[in-house]
Amino acid sequence: MTATTDEAAETAPQATGPSGPTEPPGPSGPSLASPSRFSPGVLFRTYGPLIGIAIVALVLLVWAPGSLSSFRLSNLGKYCAWALAAVGIGLAWGRGGMLVLGQGVFFGLGGYAMAMHMKLEAAGPGNVPDFMVLYGDATMPTWWEPFRSGPFTLFAIVALPALVSFVLGYAILKRRVKGAYFAILTQALAVAFATLLIATIKETGGVNGLNTFTTFFGHNLYDPTVKKNIYMIVAGLVIVCLLVVWQLYRSRFGELLVATRDAEERIRFLGYDPANIKLVAFVVAAVMASIGGAMFVPIAGIISPADVGATASIMMIAGVALGGRTSLLGPALGAIAVGFGQSTLSENFPNQWAYAQGGLFIVVLLFLPFGIASIWPKLKGLVSRRSSGADVPSLEPEAAT
Repeated sequence: MTATTDEAAETAPQATGPSGPTEPPGPSGPSLASPSRFSPGVLFRTYGPLIGIAIVALVLLVWAPGSLSSFRLSNLGKYCAWALAAVGIGLAWGRGGMLVLGQGVFFGLGGYAMAMHMKLEAAGPGNVPDFMVLYGDATMPTWWEPFRSGPFTLFAIVALPALVSFVLGYAILKRRVKGAYFAILTQALAVAFATLLIATIKETGGVNGLNTFTTFFGHNLYDPTVKKNIYMIVAGLVIVCLLVVWQLYRSRFGELLVATRDAEERIRFLGYDPANIKLVAFVVAAVMASIGGAMFVPIAGIISPADVGATASIMMIAGVALGGRTSLLGPALGAIAVGFGQSTLSENFPNQWAYAQGGLFIVVLLFLPFGIASIWPKLKGLVSRRSSGADVPSLEPEAAT
């Protein structure tokens, strides 16, 4: 017997490609082909963030040092220190879904570690910090002594928050604490940390904190060149952290972090432990906050419980929300904008600046819940819809005449 034409067509082998069966060529093939990875659109989506980081680097490292006065440059340095913490919050909250309201704890760990070293530098070899003579019996706790070493201080700025955040994160995330409970718990840690600092006046300076620094790793803090170099360091660290986070967003880990935020149970069914994924983001955010706190001290000249408590932690969150928590540059730019707004409004409206700032937050978050960074995607989508509606021909068949 001979097969009919229809049977032959059904039993004919299907063409296969490297990734499986392929559809036979047809008139719709070329129009449905995916865009080349070298097309302008794909290249912009892939490397566009690098262009944004480069622009931020030019502003912070080239324009600002040459255009701003020493006072304004010092203020911008403080904003950059807050931006370092904000970049980590963007990773943990924007991509990981963890509303970390206690980043002041890690900001304070780095800040107090740096301040302890600088106080011991100012006191000189074999001497104790001045506040221990004023408030205590002129004896220094044993755990202060290692901070005479600059290398140990730098190590502690990174290792101490990493260890503390790992222990806290493991205890919290492994018990599947999330959402509002996670936010309240982290904020409670910030309150407890600030209270502890206030209570230990003989060891940490109490409510007055640590201040009156004179040198920064042997360099005179009153030298304008040294101040400018410190600013360049903190601005450079912002760029480095942005590059690190950009690479994390593009990596497999970044994809898993977003998937954990959006569908945690599905990630668990696929064999991954969401707690481990979120724990990595939590630790990275803590280290970035600690580095920001460490660089805040030589620029501001003080670190106190007011800089690390619940209020300070909420202001960090406010900057991230203002800029756009899910974007790459939004958290850093939002933190700088909040710092600039605080300085500008307090200078012009000494008694009403807090109300003006609160009103600005309400307006922005009411109309832009995903922050200022969401303006560009909305405009782009609006333009695309209008152009597609005007240029794309109708697919309905024309009526016969």
